[in-house]
Amino acid sequence: MAIDRLDHFSIRTTKMQETRDFFVDALGLEDGKRPAFDFPGHWLYCGERAVIHLIGHDPDNKALAHAVGEKSAEELVGSGSVDHVAFTISDAAGMAERFKKLNIPFKERDIADMNLKQIFVDDPNGVTIELNCFT
Repeated sequence: MAIDRLDHFSIRTTKMQETRDFFVDALGLEDGKRPAFDFPGHWLYCGERAVIHLIGHDPDNKALAHAVGEKSAEELVGSGSVDHVAFTISDAAGMAERFKKLNIPFKERDIADMNLKQIFVDDPNGVTIELNCFT
């Protein structure tokens, strides 16, 4: 099987503190460890798993634009705030090869301090799918 499980989803927001507080205070998630990315955010945990990644909107942050693309504040309302959906996979090389055979464009990224290989691909609706392979 190509996908092992749903891993997390990300919300890009202009209301970082309010969004964080809602998920922590109202829903009981915990604000926890997050890699030292060059853009604002929080990872919210359900037990030991970071299930929601919050990404702060900053139109001047080039690292953010490079990592997840550019969006205007006006686009970040309703379901437009959902930045991506992530799945865990066990074979990054095989998935990359599948995309190449299907002529589907994708991007790859390594996060060394997490032993993580990532692949990003857009579905036909423009929703970004993040595929995580822990090594």
